[in-house]
Amino acid sequence: MLATRITQKESTFYFISYKAADLLEKVRFTSRYYFEGEAIEAEKPKEEDEVARFIAGIERSEKGFQRALNKQKIKQIVNFYETAVTQPLLPGTVLLFTDETLRFQKKGDSDSFGFLSEPKGQYLVIDGQHRLAGLHFFRDRHPDQFHQVEVPCVVFDGRSADFATEMFVIINSTHTRINRSHLVDLYEKVSWESPEKKFAARVVNLLYGEDDSPLQYKINRLGGRSKQEKWILQSEVFNELHKMIVQHSRWVESHLGTKPEKCYALLRDYLKGAKEVMAEVWGKNDRYMFTRDVTLKALIRVLADLLPDRKLMGQWEQENSHKPFAATLAPWAALTKEFRADGFYERFPAKGQLERVRRIHLRLTEALFG
Repeated sequence: MLATRITQKESTFYFISYKAADLLEKVRFTSRYYFEGEAIEAEKPKEEDEVARFIAGIERSEKGFQRALNKQKIKQIVNFYETAVTQPLLPGTVLLFTDETLRFQKKGDSDSFGFLSEPKGQYLVIDGQHRLAGLHFFRDRHPDQFHQVEVPCVVFDGRSADFATEMFVIINSTHTRINRSHLVDLYEKVSWESPEKKFAARVVNLLYGEDDSPLQYKINRLGGRSKQEKWILQSEVFNELHKMIVQHSRWVESHLGTKPEKCYALLRDYLKGAKEVMAEVWGKNDRYMFTRDVTLKALIRVLADLLPDRKLMGQWEQENSHKPFAATLAPWAALTKEFRADGFYERFPAKGQLERVRRIHLRLTEALFG
């Protein structure tokens, strides 16, 4: 196929035009899969809902990076395809990836223009899954028009799958098209993010999935799609943890090194200590607000305040237990009534969540330090 080879620094990729019919045979639709605690089970679609049936049949992989396809968005795109008269159907490029190294044969004396071989396998779609899904249904409804449709594509080849993941994050971190928690989930795989962000992302993943974590499966990675009770968004845990790591970078480096597992152990034991002290209200979110997002964020801020306490941290490192934290946090037991859901917002008045977290943080530190 004819292609333009584009070189930018150390990267080479290709611009091509695909017949829509040929392209749909060469792409693989995927969506992000989550293991136990947040697996998205395929809902039983109504027989007449062809879009829902299409989505339900898509492969889900723990190595995938794409967000789940949005049924309503696909229907809107199909409607645009059907009603557009003078406007082009796909004015922007679809980004494709293959880990195969494709062969480029120059045409004449040009170094940039020539013929590109096709991969033996299927492309992963870095950007444009919804547009291609829309073409799938446009083909079924308007086969007489479909053969005229060409799709502008950019092809990346010969890299590991992590390259495709990184490209996906770069594209989607510049605006708000996807859930912020989904991007946090991928930070570990990208080369350009800061070590602190990668570190924090790994710790959050451990907090979500480890069997001994007080927050196991209570961190929401899926937004509104989650079917289970969640206490706090993954992005909110990440933001608080990242601030703590940056604020106390010297302490983290000297005591925890570059091992997220050690930071996870610190958070785990601290939260276990809080859970022991506040057992009366922990997890009882129908009546109390202690394990709601505003309080959990404040709890992480309190831990940041405690890091300079050499005696406490020395005890924790020596015992490797939640007991030192439980002893330190013992004064909180007198605050349980303040975290009743009934009247909570009057006891902690604020114009928004940021101010409310600050007020809760001040109340908790006041109980510890006077």
